[in-house]
Amino acid sequence: MASSKQQPGSYGEASIRVLKGLEPVKQRPGMYTRTDNPLHVIQEVIDNAADEALAGFGKRIGVTVHADGSVSVDDDGRGIPFGLHPEEKVPVVEIVFTRLHAGGKFDKGAGGAYSFSGGLHGVGVSVTNALAKRLQVTVWREGQAAALAFSGGDVIEPLVLRKSVAGERKQGTSVRVWPDAKYFESTEFPKNELMHLLRSKAVLMPGVTVTLTHEKSGETQTWLYKGGLRDYLMQGLPADPLIPLFEGENYASGNETENFAEGEGAAWVLAFTEEGSVLRESYVNLIPTSAGGTHESGLKDGLFGAVKAFVELHSMLPKGVKLMPEDVFSRASFVLSAKVLDPQFQGQIKERLNSRDALRLVSAYLRPPLELWLNQHVADGKKLAELVIKQAQTRQRASQKVEKRKGSGVAVLPGKLTDCESRDLTLNEVFLVEGDSAGGSAKMGRDKETQAVLPLRGKVLNAWEVERDRLFANNEIHDIAVAIGVDPHGPNDTPDLGGLRYGKVCILSDADVDGSHIQVLLLTLFFRHFPKLVEAGHVYVAKPPLFRVDAPARGKKPAAKLYALDEGELEASLDKLRKEGAREGSWSISRFKGLGEMNAEQLWETTLNPETRRLLPVAYGAISFDETVQAMTRLMGKGEAAARRELMELHGDAIDIDV
Repeated sequence: MASSKQQPGSYGEASIRVLKGLEPVKQRPGMYTRTDNPLHVIQEVIDNAADEALAGFGKRIGVTVHADGSVSVDDDGRGIPFGLHPEEKVPVVEIVFTRLHAGGKFDKGAGGAYSFSGGLHGVGVSVTNALAKRLQVTVWREGQAAALAFSGGDVIEPLVLRKSVAGERKQGTSVRVWPDAKYFESTEFPKNELMHLLRSKAVLMPGVTVTLTHEKSGETQTWLYKGGLRDYLMQGLPADPLIPLFEGENYASGNETENFAEGEGAAWVLAFTEEGSVLRESYVNLIPTSAGGTHESGLKDGLFGAVKAFVELHSMLPKGVKLMPEDVFSRASFVLSAKVLDPQFQGQIKERLNSRDALRLVSAYLRPPLELWLNQHVADGKKLAELVIKQAQTRQRASQKVEKRKGSGVAVLPGKLTDCESRDLTLNEVFLVEGDSAGGSAKMGRDKETQAVLPLRGKVLNAWEVERDRLFANNEIHDIAVAIGVDPHGPNDTPDLGGLRYGKVCILSDADVDGSHIQVLLLTLFFRHFPKLVEAGHVYVAKPPLFRVDAPARGKKPAAKLYALDEGELEASLDKLRKEGAREGSWSISRFKGLGEMNAEQLWETTLNPETRRLLPVAYGAISFDETVQAMTRLMGKGEAAARRELMELHGDAIDIDV
């Protein structure tokens, strides 16, 4: 009779462990927050207080750094509800701090508690709680005060209710957190970052008082801005602006036909300086987006469109000079505060906005008033135009120098290459596209100025065991080498990268199994015969979506097309639609069989547009070069069938097969 006990190293039913509650956060804190210091877990609490103020219910946020290393955040918002949840039969305040994906920010429909919020995953403060030795919460609302405490995410002092006493606040929330040192490299709070975070909250919420108190020193700082973004930018500008500051705000009203939800829009202030560093800060629903994102791209797009239109209207562009967005943007300082109904961020710490609609939103609302302003202030407009033209001329001169150096003896470019116009390596990119039909969509959808397309016929040769001098016998490999302008080489060679014609070489294949195979064959080619190109960071993999969801209108949100990279993202998109009030099954899902099925506009929006696409850089991982060679030999070598079979037998259970 077979023993039911699992043998060491075996893989069976008992191998699968289900993480419950807040266990996933404790196991992998880096997936949910910054682990260099505890600032981000405190920011989650501050963001909740700011969301109350953003919703119009709070006028004060106080943060205290205590002598014992804990931090408390106080607000005078509505207070987290402490009654029993209708379905869970647990106090709501307990659910908020102990359950991932639970919160008041999902209900975006009419009458929802938060129309606009920075906290949106329902993950935030439960992560703070999971990574805290102790966390205590006190809530005041409806004439009562409620208190409870947690340790490591578990309730250690259950909810206690009492009547509010005279002199206590009528409503609000107070949260005190003792971060657990074992989850962080340092338990010290970066003082300047915390100050900057709180000051920016005050700037973005004129009329709200924000205080920071250090218990050890007894020092308290208070921020209350009435002048908003303009004062803030002027204080931080390194040099005097060339023209007066351009500021404005624009939000969608209920009767607009722009396809934006009521209240969505942006406030901004822009300054242009001739020299020195530039100051750039952006926010989405008061969350600082230090890595920028699609709202910043929208500002760049609107700014470029308005300035270019002004330059053309006044015929100011010298012959042979072509304006690019970066020429306009490079000397711009700005503070941008966007309001987006349901923002999608990259990563849990929300440092970059990924929402595609935000580009169109900010651009559509910034460009018309800027065009109007430039044409009302023609002298200032011309000063700005001259600065922008000077930037374009400097850029073009720099790229021409490179062109002369590498111009001698250039091979004839392959006939099927559709080249780009620019010769600037920092902007140029070539897409290696599978098949002529996808190549056709890519040619029509691309930016002709900076994007080139090289269609490949069929599957590229597996070049792992091909000698270097035999490579050019294969037409596809010959065309790739000639198009990118670099000769095949080995890992110990020093190839001449001076002939490189594109800063980014992007592999663009279908999102299915065949596409993955082509991607592997091209990566094999680059790793084996162009390793220095990979090492220098010039090789990328484009990630086109596998699914499109046609979503109906729901609540404040109009009908829209959503794209998903894989099954996981598709499920997340459907989950989001359900939370926004869409009826089950009211959407339709299409699966792209290949890139050729996408029209040019879809391919641009999802895969080619630098502001909204996903492009992964190819780099050597944590393992050594030699170990990578061994792994690739096992995977791609012709005489390695036995090793591959062994690999599949060992790890086959972990693979999803797309048949």
